[in-house]
Amino acid sequence: MTDVGATEKAAHDGTTRGGVAEIDVDLEQYRAGLTGYCYRMLGSAFEADDAVQETLVRAWRSFDRFEGRSAVRSWLYRIATNVCFDMLNGRQRRARPMDLSSPKPSTTALGPMLPEVTWIQPIPDGRVLVASDDPAEQTVARETIRLAFIAALQHLPPRQRAVLILREVLRLKAEEVAELLGSTVASVNSALQRARATLAASDLSDTDATDPLDDAHRALLDRYVDAFERYDMESLTSLLHEDATLSMPPYELWMRGHDDIRGWMLGTGMGCRGSRLVPTWANGMPAFGQYRPSGPGGSHEPWALQVIEVSDGRIVGINSFLDTANLFPMFGLPARLAA
Repeated sequence: MTDVGATEKAAHDGTTRGGVAEIDVDLEQYRAGLTGYCYRMLGSAFEADDAVQETLVRAWRSFDRFEGRSAVRSWLYRIATNVCFDMLNGRQRRARPMDLSSPKPSTTALGPMLPEVTWIQPIPDGRVLVASDDPAEQTVARETIRLAFIAALQHLPPRQRAVLILREVLRLKAEEVAELLGSTVASVNSALQRARATLAASDLSDTDATDPLDDAHRALLDRYVDAFERYDMESLTSLLHEDATLSMPPYELWMRGHDDIRGWMLGTGMGCRGSRLVPTWANGMPAFGQYRPSGPGGSHEPWALQVIEVSDGRIVGINSFLDTANLFPMFGLPARLAA
């Protein structure tokens, strides 16, 4: 965990020396960590942004009353936790298609689009991953923003969710978490045990914490892009685990296995032939902006953000998020590709 002692002192000194501008800078340095925390709590990149903004606004307004008895970081996470609890109050949990129904054959109709609040949403790595010289810390950070992990967290009551993230992801001590939540160490430890038991029973799928510089993963992804852009479904499915899944939020429909994925891509999904893929990273995993050749003059227009799950050298999940109007700007993907 990053040593925040010096930055905490600088943040507190900013209230007496530099005024508003210094306070803004000092609080802003916590944005990525807070965004990661709020995203794990809420399961939505857009809601996480809103929660962090509200956290920083509340902190800025009350900074003159901060007495320095706790770390600035803990103080900010206390505010963020309360903001998230308010946002989660009375809401249904977000999910993945695999949480809502069984897999369907490739001939199944898409069905209705479900509202945005139904779904776990992807988030750009750059918004939530804090630079660290510790490889183990980076691995934990990537593993705990995976789509499957975020979906599993949503099964926990908000308080257990907060305890698990604060203790196991952010590595706060039980005493710190108890103070942050206005609770006791015994209560925190009990909540952590219950949260661990729930996650253990949730059949959390294993995927690799992909290293962006890993040659084997890069080669696999190069083969995937080549097969997809040539629309060679035999080559593409040869890269998939036999139980690989294909999902397409905001539709509940999802498929499992080579035959149904191939059947979908060569049937209802044939409009994807001729697509181009632009690489990015989401949720600690490789991702691609998919553009279909449907624009004027043969240009390619946004169709999906594909988030690719990999395990043991095979692709185990293709998650195609179709809300490109909101997701592509967030990921800095172009609005159109020229012919």
